[in-house]
Amino acid sequence: MVERYAREEMSSKWTMEAKYQAWLAVELAVVKAWNRLGLIPDDDAEKIIQNASFSVERIDEIEAVTRHDLIAFTTSVAESLGEESRWFHYGMTSSDTVDTAVALQIRDSLRLVIKDVKMVMKSIKKRAKEHKYTLMVGRSHGIHGEPITFGLVLAVWYDEMKRHLKNLKEALKVISVGQISGAMGNFAHAPMKVEEYAMEELGLKPAPISNQVIQRDRYARVATALALLASSIEKFAVQIRHWQRTEVYEAEEFFAKGQKGSSAMPHKRNPILTENITGLARIIRAYAIPAMENVALWHERDISHSSTERFWLPDSFITTDFMLHRFNGVISKLTVMPENMIKNLNLTGGLVFSQRVLLELPKAGVSREDAYKIVQRNAMRVWEEIQEGKPTVNDKGEPLYLQYLLADRELRDYLTEEQIRDCFNYDYYTKNIDKIFKRVFK
Repeated sequence: MVERYAREEMSSKWTMEAKYQAWLAVELAVVKAWNRLGLIPDDDAEKIIQNASFSVERIDEIEAVTRHDLIAFTTSVAESLGEESRWFHYGMTSSDTVDTAVALQIRDSLRLVIKDVKMVMKSIKKRAKEHKYTLMVGRSHGIHGEPITFGLVLAVWYDEMKRHLKNLKEALKVISVGQISGAMGNFAHAPMKVEEYAMEELGLKPAPISNQVIQRDRYARVATALALLASSIEKFAVQIRHWQRTEVYEAEEFFAKGQKGSSAMPHKRNPILTENITGLARIIRAYAIPAMENVALWHERDISHSSTERFWLPDSFITTDFMLHRFNGVISKLTVMPENMIKNLNLTGGLVFSQRVLLELPKAGVSREDAYKIVQRNAMRVWEEIQEGKPTVNDKGEPLYLQYLLADRELRDYLTEEQIRDCFNYDYYTKNIDKIFKRVFK
């Protein structure tokens, strides 16, 4: 239900009705500006503001003949007015209307995306604090590294989302500009005050300079901001997919009662939501390419950008909005399995403590090279035992790596049994979590 509502709220900003409504808002702002400057009489301005309307169906009929959507629009609006229609679209070019209107659509859509990002950040923060000290293994190259906590993983995600939030807010400023500068951007047919007054009415800023269009580097900035955001959400989704693998099984998408995973295998519980997110992110990233290629228009303007923007603008925003709501549902309801995390953390018989042992030896006067040899040769013995399927703990519950280290005579020349055993302490790896969380969530 939440996803459906989000989809409808965003998609409603990109319907044909919404497009022409934005066009009308721009045109009426210009009428008010001309009236303020004394060109359009009060009576005519009032009639236009009160009565101007359009019909999407009628615009389609006219465009079938004119082959020009803006002219079809102004003709449809003129049919709702009387003689005062002569002031409608006065001193303007098509891009004055279209680009300024699209800025309104992008602005409002970005505000929704920013709201979505804050929602996701709130959910990540909640789960991060919940699992602040939930131990798990950190992985490098997919291989067990050292102990971390699930909360630390989520804190990294939160910090990444903070950067996206800042980036989106900056993109919002970049795109929130309009123009009423005329056919070549020289203000020959309308004074700059018309633009200033109209932008004030619309809640935009005048572009400091334009030619016949708002420059497309602004649009590309928005597209790349969405693409970067999507890439991070995909990163999170891929990690969840890995955790849900049967061999790992440390976290899992919520599996509802009555849900089915496979038409053939009734036991399946698949990460379908995060797989879906992965695919959606690819689409959003792909739209950054035409947006960047649209920057290079011929001279003061061509319309090679127009066809692509009819696709990538609505699709990028609608898809991003949907993806963020979907991911928020995943993270807020994610099933976390701390017991399996501990099980996997102990899977390699204590190898995750190797660096701790390595760092103790130089304190005892051993060169780093010799220390590495001592620590590694014992670690390699554990790997061999794992390959042969032998137990990684003894009857006392002692990890195999600890057993080998305690039996290493060269190592015992430098470290006592107590010093070696002390290296196998998880608290050592969580001692700075409070400080890290304060830095991230300040």
